[in-house]
Amino acid sequence: MRSSKVITVVGCHAAGEIGDVIVGGVLPPAGATQYERMRTMERDHDHVRRLLICEPRGSVARHVNLLTPPLRPDCDAGAIIMEPTEYPPMSGSNTMCVATVLLEMGIVPMREPETILTLDMPGGPVRVRAECRDGRCLSVELTNVPSFVDRLDVGLEVRGRGTITVDVAYGGMFYAIADARGLGFAIRPDEARDLAVLGEAIRLAAREQIDCVHPEFPDLRGVSIVQFAGPFMGAGQVSRNTCIVSPGRSDRSPTGTGTSARMAMLHARGLMQIGDTLVHESIIGSRFTGRIV
Repeated sequence: MRSSKVITVVGCHAAGEIGDVIVGGVLPPAGATQYERMRTMERDHDHVRRLLICEPRGSVARHVNLLTPPLRPDCDAGAIIMEPTEYPPMSGSNTMCVATVLLEMGIVPMREPETILTLDMPGGPVRVRAECRDGRCLSVELTNVPSFVDRLDVGLEVRGRGTITVDVAYGGMFYAIADARGLGFAIRPDEARDLAVLGEAIRLAAREQIDCVHPEFPDLRGVSIVQFAGPFMGAGQVSRNTCIVSPGRSDRSPTGTGTSARMAMLHARGLMQIGDTLVHESIIGSRFTGRIV
């Protein structure tokens, strides 16, 4: 069979969320920083994302990550994250997938029982600690980019729902965080369709009504994801959530950047302190443990 292009992709997921990794066939885009590379990829090479994420090869449930050489001397490798509708500067589940593929494929040497590496991500350098045994990654812990609250208790007019209140926080992308129980949800799998429909309506309203801008990346603005947060039971306790990924589905993982954004919000409200942990549970029951450092 003659092919005009061959792209090599390794399948991977983190806590149920697909984050496949391109390991060959695509050259790194131009740019002096990883953030600039991300924008070049978005502007000039988006056909790669569409080829792999759109049907028949992909679906709205798939993310794809492009490995690149690092541009920073303190980093071991770089990556660009491609999602169904955007290029986020950071993603927790995708970073876990990238680290796993780098180590299990031998692209970065694995050291057992623990490998520490730093990834050059568009949102900034991310330190990774991987627990490794018998050539496999058993778990991945990452130190995320700085997370912060943009504003609390924002009134939002949502079509078909009226006025609701959300918090806006950044954990690698901007989140509108809504009270799930106040909106009538227990965050169960049988609510997934209704959560997705309302989540997309909230996201569109937030993008129209809230102009949030990252202080270091002025072209990074607007809410990307809506998080429905269950009751906070206290530091160290399990709290359920689901994040609605555009164009409208629940993240199958607890969402790494969403966990960071929520911890930033809880810290701003005085409900979490440095050193406290949050056990975030997804709509399918998978868990991430977050800690404020």
